[in-house]
Amino acid sequence: MSVTKKAAVLGSPIAHSLSPVLHRAAYAELGLSGWEYGRHEVDEATLAEFVGKLGPEWAGLSLTMPLKRAIIPLLDEISDTASSVEAVNTVVFTADGRRIGDNTDIPGMLAALAERGVEQVERASILGAGATASSALAALSRICTGEVTAYVRSTARADEMRGWGERLGVAVRTAAWEDAAEAFDAPLTVATTPAGATDDLAAAVPDRPGTLFDVLYEPWPTALAAAWADRGGAVVGGLDLLVHQAVLQVEQMTGRAPAPLAAMRRAGEAALAGR
Repeated sequence: MSVTKKAAVLGSPIAHSLSPVLHRAAYAELGLSGWEYGRHEVDEATLAEFVGKLGPEWAGLSLTMPLKRAIIPLLDEISDTASSVEAVNTVVFTADGRRIGDNTDIPGMLAALAERGVEQVERASILGAGATASSALAALSRICTGEVTAYVRSTARADEMRGWGERLGVAVRTAAWEDAAEAFDAPLTVATTPAGATDDLAAAVPDRPGTLFDVLYEPWPTALAAAWADRGGAVVGGLDLLVHQAVLQVEQMTGRAPAPLAAMRRAGEAALAGR
């Protein structure tokens, strides 16, 4: 089979990425037999060289950490969504050679929540204050009618989240991580922390909590997600986010819509089950 179009996910580390599984499943379902999707270990120091060598057969790139901000100076244009959080996770190469950046994490979060019936909340909580937290805050700016409380570990992180709130037009209150169990009083809690960071909070989940959006997908379920489900709460997971943002990437890179959400989710679930 001859390859007519290429795409790939870049990052460091990248071996764990499920993006190839999801995109290849989409290509198979769409009948795009000449499309190839790869995975490349690329860090900030080697990013410009890698991108500079890409030929006209390249349709697009998916970016993960630490490249979501590093890619911006290499692009010709970025979307308003990407600009709002200064983070690009999707690059599409146009026929005339332009590099267009977008952020599908934010609409992916909204789609994952909407799929579970969460389209508007009066309050929300965020656990953590990293790059994913800023995307979560951007998503919440569209569905949260009231205050968002961010539970953080340092004064610097608190200042950062308040700054993002001002930029995104969201009322953000910050609180110490030691009080993170109070987050569960909100109708929506978004956990954006690394694996294991919220394990100690599992015992504090109340009966009949609201909705938890835990952005991790491996290991899954997290201790927090398991406790949440056991107590009758709704849980949205990292695979939900990964699939929904990948759907948007496939549509942008291939020009084919709708992308096959169900097939992509099945492929992701199978891949995780096999690890």
